[in-house]
Amino acid sequence: MKKITGTLIWYYYICPREVWLMAREMNPNQEDPFIEIGRIISNESYKREKKEIRFEGMVIDLLKIEKGNVIIGEVKKSSRFEKSAKMQLAFYLLKLKNMGINAKGELLFPKEKKKIEVILNDEIEKELKKAQKEIRGIINLEKPPEAKKMKFCKKCAYEEFCFS
Repeated sequence: MKKITGTLIWYYYICPREVWLMAREMNPNQEDPFIEIGRIISNESYKREKKEIRFEGMVIDLLKIEKGNVIIGEVKKSSRFEKSAKMQLAFYLLKLKNMGINAKGELLFPKEKKKIEVILNDEIEKELKKAQKEIRGIINLEKPPEAKKMKFCKKCAYEEFCFS
């Protein structure tokens, strides 16, 4: 069975079709200008922090220790997908908690000079468990969910795949 990742959590809150495609490693157009902008923002922001820590199926954008507290950061180009970003970061916090590491999270939107604290609580954990169950259901579908036009499609790197 395909392991659920932060990326699948992210896409779950945007589009179930993207979840199905990503789970099959059908990656979006990597030359899409919006993907490239996101890469540049991530690389150029927060240069003094430890960046891109990879382990246990996670890619944590930033890691810092302040006054003995572990803080992980998720850098996004805009707050347009704030709910998706929050749940992706909460998923990482839950995975760390399950490893015995209590951490706090920060969503970082450098272009907007905005920072949002994310703390894992019972309500978010419950929502993540529900999301993971639904993601498994989407992944197990024989065909991708039907393509549906929504507000996020305009800037989606899968747009040609879904609507050409």
